[in-house]
Amino acid sequence: MRILVASHTYIVDINRAKFKILANLEPAIEVTVIVPQSWKPGGVQNKTIESEFYQEGSFKVVPIYNFSQNNQGLLTFGKDLIKVLQQFQPQIIQVEQGSKSLAYAQLILLNNLLNLKAKNILFTWWNLSYELKWPISLLENCNLQNTDGIIAGNLDGAKILRQRGYTGALQVMPQLGVDETFFYPTSKDADLSRKFGIQPTDFVVGYVGRFVEEKGLLTLATALAGLKKYPWKWLLVGQGKLRSQITEKSLELGISDKIIWVESVSHEAVPPYINLMDCLVLPSQTSYKFKTLTTVGWKEQFGHVLIEAMACQVPVIGSDCGEIPHVMGDAGLVFPEGNVEKLQECLHQLMEQPELLADLAKRGYDRVMNSYTNKALAQHLLDFYQKLVTSD
Repeated sequence: MRILVASHTYIVDINRAKFKILANLEPAIEVTVIVPQSWKPGGVQNKTIESEFYQEGSFKVVPIYNFSQNNQGLLTFGKDLIKVLQQFQPQIIQVEQGSKSLAYAQLILLNNLLNLKAKNILFTWWNLSYELKWPISLLENCNLQNTDGIIAGNLDGAKILRQRGYTGALQVMPQLGVDETFFYPTSKDADLSRKFGIQPTDFVVGYVGRFVEEKGLLTLATALAGLKKYPWKWLLVGQGKLRSQITEKSLELGISDKIIWVESVSHEAVPPYINLMDCLVLPSQTSYKFKTLTTVGWKEQFGHVLIEAMACQVPVIGSDCGEIPHVMGDAGLVFPEGNVEKLQECLHQLMEQPELLADLAKRGYDRVMNSYTNKALAQHLLDFYQKLVTSD
């Protein structure tokens, strides 16, 4: 089976693991990943990335000239793409830029013009209902009418596409899995514990990610403030503009001496910090402050840090925002987003019940190994592709 994937996501090597594994699941599988030649992600990594050709066995990454350097919806590729398609003759074409993307329309058009007869698949994360105006509505309608299969990163995204009239094959699974050879359980790092003044009796509540309002960190701060009688520390790994507000709030609540700040940590350096935690909390909250050309609002699309913590056998607590409850299943504690009292109850349970802590740790680990490793996702993908290819 010859599989071609197009996405800016795979300019980063660590994000390619699922497709590297897929290329080796069966002898006849070949995977070619098309990436922008040049891309500027913005945000924390505010620099232009220049992609390079890469090949490992039947897995290949091919940079193609692109006409937008930082807009996912406007991304399109240069004429070199035609040569790649003609030489590779894919049976599957998967574009991971959403249902309204020009890149997906471009690949659908070339699939038809070159008579490749490949199955068209799109991936989308978007999980909030939206209304489109012409010509974006026309673009999405054309894309969906020519789609053979959709992979939605969450259940809400799948429901929305059904509501928009899509009736074809649909699979719910995240874009990226967790590397279990990288995120795995270890004992607490003694040097880090000493550095941060963490005592053996301290219950370490952790958070990894952006320090922004929609991640619910002020709710978590208030919940922790109601548990002062317990010996706990709050380990915050990441960075963001909300840090000053969290600092002010913690001073107001009288918990500033319990906070440990760890900023600007690379993804490769995160596992030892997660393994310092007794639990990880993702208290995300839906926000309608964000606007793009086609959509309004944000809610948690997956919560990748949850599966990283679960792979380390660190119990998780999450709000009911977006996909969080579905990611955790019965392997974590869920509270209503923004509800301080319910979050405090969850934290209190874990601090008081070591047997519950151990049970959730095991459940989370088993869930990740079965469903969210890159190997598991690669197999789910192959099963989906095989159904599409043999459906004619």
